[in-house]
This record gives sequence, structure tokens and C-alpha cells, in this order.
Amino acid sequence: MSQRILIVEDNKTLAKLISKKIELALDFKVDVAYSLGEAKLFLKMYKYFITLLDINLPDAPNGEIVDYVLSKDNRVIVLSANIDKDFRQTILKKNIIDYVNKGGVNDINYIINIITRLQKNENHTVLVVDDSMVFRKQMQNILENMFFKVISVAHGEEALNILNSRTDINLILTDYHMPVMDGLELTYEIRKEHTKNDLAILAVSSNKDNEVNALFLKTGANDFITKPFSKEEFSCRINNTIEALENIQIVTNHANRDYLTGLYNRRYFFDAMSEYENEIADGGEKFAVAMIDIDHFKQINDTYGHEIGDKIIVALSEILRTSTSHRDIVARFGGEEFCMVLKNINRYSALDIFERIRQEIEHFSFSIDKENFIKFTISIGAVVHTGEELEETINNADMMLYKAKNSGRNQVVFE
Repeated sequence: MSQRILIVEDNKTLAKLISKKIELALDFKVDVAYSLGEAKLFLKMYKYFITLLDINLPDAPNGEIVDYVLSKDNRVIVLSANIDKDFRQTILKKNIIDYVNKGGVNDINYIINIITRLQKNENHTVLVVDDSMVFRKQMQNILENMFFKVISVAHGEEALNILNSRTDINLILTDYHMPVMDGLELTYEIRKEHTKNDLAILAVSSNKDNEVNALFLKTGANDFITKPFSKEEFSCRINNTIEALENIQIVTNHANRDYLTGLYNRRYFFDAMSEYENEIADGGEKFAVAMIDIDHFKQINDTYGHEIGDKIIVALSEILRTSTSHRDIVARFGGEEFCMVLKNINRYSALDIFERIRQEIEHFSFSIDKENFIKFTISIGAVVHTGEELEETINNADMMLYKAKNSGRNQVVFE
């Protein structure tokens, strides 16, 4: 079910234009009200993802609509032709997301970009680190209004503990002057484990010393902002930082991920395994390697076509992905062939996991439509790595896969 957007604008032509452009560009149902009275009726019926509010309405000429909509716990973007600086600043002090001039098509495109950005922000978690409760709360309020999930702590050590226990944090805002561990020390510690490619750091400080700002950047911060800051500058820097991180991750994913399934590709597999083998070189940790292949896949392609064949590959990929832990590696080597590594595991536990995967596939039905289903099976060849070269381990797993195929398919052969 689509989320909804409410536009409150007494200029009917402009309101319909904005509504049409939003519905064409985004997956939202758009409601239009031409007065505060009509807006109140809509707000009683629906909960809105965002509201776009004109502030000069026939029954609310002085921006009363903003206070009313905010009082109903809705998020607000203000639309106004008023460019008076003092008036603009007065409205921005309210808990709104943005103040947008309604001058033409470019402004409508800007609104669409804001809404798209807010949707993406829902996927990000921000960690705020500041010993001032006032600034911590201020930043948290702005970030939550921008649809981010927010965690806030008072000092660096607490931040590191949070970071060690959670994998969903994408951005850290850190103050400079803090007890226990200052912002520079925190940035240095974070960068030991997390690169700019997977975690962004924005330094927030009242320090006017340019040398400190430069040190932050040299230590690994992506950007900095000086207190006190305006809501607009803060929001823009946050969005720019997150967008840069997303763009890096898109490029990285294109390089490391299989285009069809989203699993790791063969190149990334060998790079990641090389790092892993270095990590466990002195500890004697064991891991299992399996080669996995869809049985009679050519027959599926010949019978149903390559498009259905691709969907079968994607369905299998999801099962393989969800059957393993985040530490394990699942890669598509090509065609219908996959390689799986289960880390820090013995033969018996690994065999249990591989057998459960085989059985899940055996009982799985891929739905073509309401009446037609495809059943398929997989063969798995697996070995435990015993210290030889990785290529040799994979070749051994491939030999076990060959045995599974020649022994009737739909089975696990584990050396």
C-alpha cells in the first residue's frame, strides 16, 4: 500500500502540477487541500509521509497551518513565495524539514529530490556523540525529522562500545571537546576498523581553530561543521555526506557484487578469502568450502526460457544468503554455480547446514503464476580446509560436486 503525501496550496493550478509530478516520479498517493479546513479533514483520515504546506491560505493567512500540522505529529516542508529573510528564519525555527520557494519547475524537482532523500534516510542509522545534552538533543531532533534512525551518547568510549555491538551505523557525528575520549581520538580509533567507504564521520565543534578542523580531516573525518550551526547548513552537510557514502557503496557494489543476484562475485570472493586466511593464520580456525550447482538447469532454461532460469537463480541466491551468518561468504561463480564458505566451523556442523539447505531447496516451489510451479534440486560438494592453498580446497570441493552429480544429484557429498 502506497504511502501518502498531503499538499496544502490554495493555487489550484500549482497544487495539481506538484501533485501530478510527484505521482509520476514517486510511488506515493497525493492528496490536495486548498485550505486549512480541508487539510484538517485529510489529517483526520490519513497519516502522511510528508506534508507540503503553503503558509498563506484563505482561512490561515499567517502560517497557522504549520503549527497545526506539526501539532498532529506530521513532518512538514513549507512552500512559500515569501523571500523575506526574517520571515524565512522565523519559519525555519519551527520543527520543519525545509523551506522551499515556489518559483517554478526547478523548485518542484527540488521537492521531489527532498522526498527521495527522506525515503533513503530511513535506511540509515546515525550515532551522535556529544557531551552537551542540549546540542545532542538538538542534533537528534533534526536528524529524526529527516527520517534517520538516531542513537545518541555522551562520550567517545560509549560510542566505540555501540559501534562494536551494531553493524547498521552509517554516519557518526562527533563533538571535539569531550571527557574520557575527545572527538579526534574517537575518529582515529574508528578509522582503525572502518574506512570512509563504509562509515562516514562528521566532526561538530565550537572550536574556531582551523588547525583542529584540518586535523579532523587528516585523521579521517569526511567533513566538519562549526557550532552554532543553522538547521539548513546542518541538513545539507548531513545529506551531502550520506549521498557521497551511498555513491561510493554503489560503485563498490558494482565492482564486488554479481549483477543478477546481488551476491558477491568471484573476484571479491578471492580478495575476501585472502584477508580471512591472513586473519586466522595463527589461530588454527577451520572453515568449510562448498560448491553448489542447480541440477538439470539447462533443462529448466530450455523448457521455461532464460528469464525464468534467471529467476530460479535469484530465488536460490536468497535461500543461500538467508541460510548463512553475516560472517560467512556466499558468491556466485557464474551461471548456476555458487561457492559458499562457512567460517569457524567443524565438519559435522557444516554438513548439517549444507544438508538443511539441500532439503529446503528440495521442498521449495518457484511460482511462475497462480497455477504453475517449478520444483528443482541442487547438488553440493564440500570439504573442510586443512591448510592447503585455497584454489586446491575449491578444486577438491568441485570434485565432491562432480561425485554428487554422478551419484544421482540432489545430495551433499562431503569429504
